[in-house]
Amino acid sequence: MLVDAPYIPASALEIEAQKAVEPGRPGPAFGRRLATLALRGGALAVFVGVLVVFSVTAPFFLTIGNIGNVLGQSAIAGVLAIGLTIVIIAGGSNVVTGGIDLSLAANMGLSAAVYASLAQAGHGDGVAIAGALGTGLAIGAVNAAAVTLAGIVPLLATLAVMNVVAGLELVLTQNTVVPASSEFLSALSAGGPFGIPVLAYVLLGFTLVVAAVVQYTPLGLRLYAVGVFPDAARAAGLPVKSFVAGSFLASGLCGGLAGILSVSYLSGSTTGAGDMLLPVVVTALLGTVFSRRLVPTVTGTLLSALFVGFLINGFQLLNISSTLVSGVQGLLILLVVSATTLLGRKENA
Repeated sequence: MLVDAPYIPASALEIEAQKAVEPGRPGPAFGRRLATLALRGGALAVFVGVLVVFSVTAPFFLTIGNIGNVLGQSAIAGVLAIGLTIVIIAGGSNVVTGGIDLSLAANMGLSAAVYASLAQAGHGDGVAIAGALGTGLAIGAVNAAAVTLAGIVPLLATLAVMNVVAGLELVLTQNTVVPASSEFLSALSAGGPFGIPVLAYVLLGFTLVVAAVVQYTPLGLRLYAVGVFPDAARAAGLPVKSFVAGSFLASGLCGGLAGILSVSYLSGSTTGAGDMLLPVVVTALLGTVFSRRLVPTVTGTLLSALFVGFLINGFQLLNISSTLVSGVQGLLILLVVSATTLLGRKENA
């Protein structure tokens, strides 16, 4: 137990953590609450504005078919961003010393390559699914060990793991496309009820399950407590390192799941999975401004994934260069990090 930290029951920490994710509780100072509402309202206004502009300028933007297409296309990035959100919740939102997992996109690429390679070798979907999820979990375990056992800053640890994993994918695939097809993959990539792809329903169902666990159970509230009050959580007897390690394991599993979704969407593994990193980071960080109190939440990440998906889709329909899309995504990261940092300084002042 820390000498300079008072003992705080774990239940008290959970109550404090719950204030961050539930409305109507005593919270930060009035000035910060007003700024938070303004930022969140501004984010929602921009979201609506983007929809209005693209619906006027881009043909077929608000059709059921295109909306379903956006939902399906957002499934892979959304699952990855949810995994990153869990890491941010457990490790804290400081982008330098807090929770971050830069290996997620590479994780997805290697997991997809493992799935496609096993399927091409004649193994069934059960074996391929286990291989992909096992690969993702193994990568998460390496990240967890590097951060909690070796004490490496998550930013550097996951950056190193990202490069190792990307190299393993190149070795496995010889930098070529590995095709894969099966009834299971066809079912995942097919259209579902109301003309909406099955991948969209997978994203929505996955989000509901993870949000229920992270935002509304004692386990999830302890996860928030570890990220927001690490010293107090440690003094209360919570195994902080175990929670942080668990968040990386969960993130790794999300990478494995995203790999499976990627194989179904692209009919195999493809090169260039690292290009997904920027959209995933944008989605996870932007998700904070869609939450009630500017904290990372799974539901906020879903809204962010849809916002990024509609933004990219609108640019594509207008034949705007992908280079500009990347620039806009980088600008979004800068704005979100700047806004949350300034609000954090105001709160601590």
